[in-house]
Amino acid sequence: MGSIQETTTLHNGIKMPWLGFGVFKVKDGEEVVNSVKAALETGYRSIDTAAIYGNEAGVGQAIAESNVPREELFITTKVWNSNHGYEAALAAFDESMEKLGLDYLDLYLIHWPLPSEGKYVETWQALETLYKEGRVRAIGVSNFKTHHLEDIIAKCDIVPMVNQVEYHPQFNQRELHDFCKKHSIQLEAWSPLMQGGLLENPLLVEIAEKHNKSTAQVIIRWDIQTGVVTIPKSVNPQRIAQNADVFDFELSPEDMDKISTLNQDQRMFADPDEFDRV
Repeated sequence: MGSIQETTTLHNGIKMPWLGFGVFKVKDGEEVVNSVKAALETGYRSIDTAAIYGNEAGVGQAIAESNVPREELFITTKVWNSNHGYEAALAAFDESMEKLGLDYLDLYLIHWPLPSEGKYVETWQALETLYKEGRVRAIGVSNFKTHHLEDIIAKCDIVPMVNQVEYHPQFNQRELHDFCKKHSIQLEAWSPLMQGGLLENPLLVEIAEKHNKSTAQVIIRWDIQTGVVTIPKSVNPQRIAQNADVFDFELSPEDMDKISTLNQDQRMFADPDEFDRV
């Protein structure tokens, strides 16, 4: 993998960058506009937002004010829990598109399965409609466990193209990753740096020093080498650039094995079977 422009091909043939820029908890307005512009100037072409982040308008503004042609961009947003259900999801999509100021979307995700509502299959059918109408180039899910995916595969027409989940060296989701590979679902990591919680890890520091890289760069590189798309977030232009500087080195099989020993099968965040915030 030679550059930030490198892509994986989703099961419907759409190309998705291995490295994207996440804007979770980035304030709408100047902060998100400046952050997205810094990312685009660095060379990122994939931007990941969500309705609940409250910054779709700022992301859209940054895109509009950049000189990057729309066809070079890969823009993701997500339908929130309060808009589960067929008609509600379609309306939420329209609202997101208006805020983003886009004619089409590259990837639309169901943000959480919200099993307490029992509507994620119906919500998925709305995404299938948007996909069949050509309003979105790819559809997927976020925070779905294997049994949620099995439910969709059994009851719906289209297998999700992406599953975006909590994924980092201490929670490598091996079984879920294997299931996704079997069904050609691209796994994508949110919170790849465990919100900074792994940056002082002695093993990662040691590997980083060996490669003359930062621990963040080692983790991002590990994601990509495990076949996982990753979307680190920062509002610092230097760190945004640093996070992208991961295509000029490779972790050895020994490095990869050592990092795998950090796995604790332990979530930092909510279990999707229990998360029911709307």
